[in-house]
Amino acid sequence: MDLQLIEVYIPTPRFDDFLNEIEKFDFVKKWHTTISEEEQLIKILINKKNTEEILDFLEVNDPNQDEVQALLYNISTYIPRVEEESNAEKYKEEEQKEITRASRHELYNVVHSSSRTSINYIWMLILSAVVATAGIVKDSAAIVIGAMVIAPLIGPFTALAFAATLGDFQLMKRSILTSLYGILIPIGIALIVGLIFSLPVDSAEFIARTNIELMDIVVAIAAGTAGALSFAKRVSEALVGVMVSVALLPPAIVLGMTIGAFHFQQALTPFLLLLVNISAILLSAIIVFWTSGIQPNNWREIQAANTSKRYALTAVSLVIILLAITIFFISF
Repeated sequence: MDLQLIEVYIPTPRFDDFLNEIEKFDFVKKWHTTISEEEQLIKILINKKNTEEILDFLEVNDPNQDEVQALLYNISTYIPRVEEESNAEKYKEEEQKEITRASRHELYNVVHSSSRTSINYIWMLILSAVVATAGIVKDSAAIVIGAMVIAPLIGPFTALAFAATLGDFQLMKRSILTSLYGILIPIGIALIVGLIFSLPVDSAEFIARTNIELMDIVVAIAAGTAGALSFAKRVSEALVGVMVSVALLPPAIVLGMTIGAFHFQQALTPFLLLLVNISAILLSAIIVFWTSGIQPNNWREIQAANTSKRYALTAVSLVIILLAITIFFISF
């Protein structure tokens, strides 16, 4: 069982009522401490899958929410063990029936940082683009893979899908801008290389991105699904981020190199590959977030989120269908 700890700081006059209200939620254990005459501290140990319910209550349902402050912690160890051996199979079966994910509040905080354009983000983009360009020119798969490891592309595209799922248009705008940086900076660096040097037409890494097949759509959907799942479950995104970067960074580099060399007809294929990969990643990520139950808790916001999801899914689905038809005719 994945455990989390919620610390709630609450005014003393509100304390007794809050203790009664919190009893209706499913938690493992709770403690309370008097901090001062004006404030009390309640600690609630809870199964990760039930965290969002309590946080929603603290955020919306508590009539005095402005007076309440809450902190969330991940718990790696708790002694004694929470479940008895007789209940172990029950918990295992419950976890197998659903996607166990972090709370919407926790994910939103992570998304906020992933959607911002920072100096570190730009430098990592520049370095990964330089390394990827060198790997393609030298025809070294190892160097190209190394570029994928440092490319920070999973964050903004996952944030964009998350924002579309919640209907948060402010977050969506910021994520779109950061995602554009993630694509345009590598293209710009590769464009300069294409202006100065001849195209590496003998490089297998280069040739691979000038061919496009319907299977590329399947790979991009798998990458987007894996990225969204790793994000929702808050497990290590490093290796999954490599898969997302594989779908985005090399086509962007090859596109920039062909444009820089003024081979515009040859640039069409990596351009299509980049578009289809972006659309497929967004489509699969939105579906994962939707099916895992991520949505706002306010009625108006839920309506906006449903509209946003429908428009986003319709738009990216149409793009993928059109690109798939184009790829079919190109291939055959």
